[in-house]
Amino acid sequence: QVQVVESGGGVVQPGGSLRLSCAASGRIFNISPMGWYRQAPGKQRELVASFTSGGSTNYADSVKGRFTISRDNAKHSMWLQMNSLKPEDTAVYYCNYQRWDTNLRYDYWGQGTQVTVSS
Repeated sequence: QVQVVESGGGVVQPGGSLRLSCAASGRIFNISPMGWYRQAPGKQRELVASFTSGGSTNYADSVKGRFTISRDNAKHSMWLQMNSLKPEDTAVYYCNYQRWDTNLRYDYWGQGTQVTVSS
């Protein structure tokens, strides 16, 4: 089994910063940290930031210039630095790990960490 744990969420005022962390453990052979997603109340889960297979980064338009994704593949860890936070960034944030087996992709998720941006 693979365990994925997010941390670093909390309550922050608009304009503030948070750094989310994610770590995987267990049967992590060939598993890669691939991205961060978020889900706000009443909305669908959306992609926030991710890595391509080539290692480049992608960001949702709503977070470009404010959020930065990074990872350490050797440590199976991933981070999301969030600056200039806005109330609309309030959501549960999830990290995603992936493993490929032949042509099948397996996704692994954590339980999420709550981020609340409020004055």
